[in-house]
Amino acid sequence: MIEMHRSLNAKLRREPVFMEVANITHALCMFLAMTLLLVRFSLPPERLSGLLPIVFICCLMGFGLQVLMSTFGRREIGNRSDGLSVAREAKAQTDDLFAMTDMLQSAEGYDDATAVLMATSQRLLPDFGGALYIFSNSRDRLDLAGSWNMPAGYHPAEVLLPSNCWALKRGKNHFNDVVSATLCCAHHAPGAATLEVPMMARGAVYGLLLFATDRADALNALAGAERLGRALAESMSLALSNIALREKLRTQSLRDPLTGLYNRRYMEDSLERYIHLSERSGGSTAVLMIDLDNFKQLNDQNGHAKGDAVLREVASQLIGGLRPSDVACRYGGEELLVILPNCSLADAMIKAEALRLRIAGLSDAHDLTITASFGVSAIPETATSQADIIPTADVALFKAKNTGKNCVIAAERRSGRDEPALRLAVTKG
Repeated sequence: MIEMHRSLNAKLRREPVFMEVANITHALCMFLAMTLLLVRFSLPPERLSGLLPIVFICCLMGFGLQVLMSTFGRREIGNRSDGLSVAREAKAQTDDLFAMTDMLQSAEGYDDATAVLMATSQRLLPDFGGALYIFSNSRDRLDLAGSWNMPAGYHPAEVLLPSNCWALKRGKNHFNDVVSATLCCAHHAPGAATLEVPMMARGAVYGLLLFATDRADALNALAGAERLGRALAESMSLALSNIALREKLRTQSLRDPLTGLYNRRYMEDSLERYIHLSERSGGSTAVLMIDLDNFKQLNDQNGHAKGDAVLREVASQLIGGLRPSDVACRYGGEELLVILPNCSLADAMIKAEALRLRIAGLSDAHDLTITASFGVSAIPETATSQADIIPTADVALFKAKNTGKNCVIAAERRSGRDEPALRLAVTKG
């Protein structure tokens, strides 16, 4: 965009210089002609024959320059009008890009950023379809975040592999056009020619911006749109970088770096929220306190690296055995805690036993004895509030450890309850 303004200004600066030279030359010719005519009346007749041709030539040159100036003036007016239109268009495009950058600063996530990009692209490049791909958290693929104005019959892939994309492998813009026999990416779908622009910021690639068209001169059309496409990608890449950084900081503030489970701070906030919801709905909220058996001995005999690996595996088994609404946290050291919303004490006991078996199943994979003890408490069966549900689960866990470990024990029911106390102990087989 800046280059466009510079070339236009340079052109407009050169043309007035030529006009000024023509005007000065015309004025000199006319002055010379008038001077010679005045001199004519002061010369004797025998010398007029040599002066008349000079006067005629000067008048002819002045008339010619006048015609040239008139023609050039009309052309200059046309050029200036065209240049003014180009300048207005360039300014409008620049304003749209600045507005896009300003809006992206307020985007809270990828959905907001995609909506801003879609709206701006449809204004600046209305004749081209577009698609935005963003790297997944594992960075082994790019997922389609959104698409717009795609040509009929062309469907962008839902997932892209970086190894199948020349734009990502080279870090440069890439054209895919089967008709023009360009080198096409492995993921390129038939039905349209495409321009792929990698979105890079702070030395990292955050996604891919794709433009598509099915016009007869598709390659030339895409080449003409490349400058605006690159400007859109640059603005979007900075936004994606900022969003990724915010997500990373948020994850670090909420999750345990070793296991990937939520940390204690998030657990306390979630437990308070779920208990308030259960009080309004009349449901139950259960808590599982989990402690890995003989974990200190495992660390001492096999090293902390092995202990860390076991913790990660146990966390993975917990996540795999829970509902999406359940919350698994690292309470501290080898102690873990699971919040089960809308879950009674009896159901929580069943879930705890299933998780105990999943953890015990890791023993063969690590050639070690890996077991865990569980303490279970629930509101309203064994506790009344957030202040006592964790302590009661902790007391039940202490009983499980003293009972022989590798078992599930429920907390004592509150006095006044009609149901008999539930207590289940499963010993090692």
